[in-house]
Amino acid sequence: MVIEYKEIDVTLPTKYKEILKSYLENKSEQGLYKAQQYSKKLLENQTSPEELISLHFSVLEEVYPHVAEEMRDSFEFLLEVMIGYGLAYREHQILRDRQRELELQIDVAANMQQTLLPKEIPVVDSLDIGIISVPASKMSGDYYYCVKDENECVGVAIADIIGKGVPAALCMSMIKYAMDSLPEQRMQPGALLENLNRVVEQNVDESMFITMMYGSYDPRAHEFFYSGAGHEPGFFYNYEQDTFEELYAKGLVLGVSRKTKFREYEKKVNEGDFIVLLSDGVTECRVDERFIEREEVTNLIRKYMHLSAQEIVDNVYHELAQLQGFALKDDFTLMILRRQV
Repeated sequence: MVIEYKEIDVTLPTKYKEILKSYLENKSEQGLYKAQQYSKKLLENQTSPEELISLHFSVLEEVYPHVAEEMRDSFEFLLEVMIGYGLAYREHQILRDRQRELELQIDVAANMQQTLLPKEIPVVDSLDIGIISVPASKMSGDYYYCVKDENECVGVAIADIIGKGVPAALCMSMIKYAMDSLPEQRMQPGALLENLNRVVEQNVDESMFITMMYGSYDPRAHEFFYSGAGHEPGFFYNYEQDTFEELYAKGLVLGVSRKTKFREYEKKVNEGDFIVLLSDGVTECRVDERFIEREEVTNLIRKYMHLSAQEIVDNVYHELAQLQGFALKDDFTLMILRRQV
C-alpha cells in the first residue's frame, strides 16, 4: 500500500509566530495586512481550519506561557468545533467543484445544440417563413428543422424530446444526422418518420420518447405533405375563408414500436394561406393558474397577421413570454410558412 503524505511548509509556524507577536505588541494595520497575506500561504499549503486553530494556540502558549486554564479550555472547545466545520467545509468545496464541472458540461452541450439547428432560413420566392425557438433553460428539449432541397421543396419539422439536459442534446444530434442521411425521403413525410422511428427505437433509452411533426412544402404545386408522431397539432389558416383549423396528424411517438406506420396528409396551399407548426411550450403557457387556450394562440397570430412571418412569431413569443413574466415553463418553438400573395 502506498501512503501519500501532505507536504507541510515547516516555516509556517515560525512565520505565524512572528506575525502574531508583532501584531499583539503593536496592533498596527501593517500587522493585519501581513496576516491577510499569510492566509494565502495557508491556502497554498491546504491548511485546514482546525490546523490553523491548533497552530494559533500553540504560538499563543509560546508567546504567553501562563495562559489561563479557562483560555486553554476555550481553545480546545473551538478546536472541536472547527474539526466538524472543516469537514463540512471541505465537502462543500467538493460539491461546489462538481457543480462547476457540471455547469461547464451543460454549457458545452447547450453550445452543441445550437450547432445542430439550421444556420439560416431558406429563401423560396413563393414562401414567407418565420421561426423562433427559445429554451426554457440552458438546455432545450425542442428541435426544429427547415431545409430546402434541389427542387426548391422545403422540408420542415418540429420535435419535442421527452427529457431534458445532456441526454436531450445527444438525442437531438442523433435526430439531426438521421434526417440529414435521408435526403431522398424529404417528399415522403410518412416514410421519413418510419425510418427515423427505427433509428430512435434502436438507439434511445426506453425512458425517452420523441414527438415530431414533419412536413414538406412543394412550391411547384403549392401543396404541403405532412405526418405526425404524437406531436402537438399545428394550425392551417385559410385566407379566403379567414379561418383557422387544426393541422392534426395522428401517429405514435417515435421510439415506442419499431413497426409503427405513419399516415401521410396533404393540404393545398392557396395565396395567403399559411401553416403553423409549434411545440407544446406554446399552447401550454401558464397564465396565473391556467393554461392558455389554443384559440388564444390563433388570436395572437391574427393580431399580427399584417406583418411578415418572422415578425408574427417574434411578437407572439413576446406577448406569451410577457404573460409569464418572461419565465418560460417549457421550451417555446413556433414556425410559420405563408404562401405569398
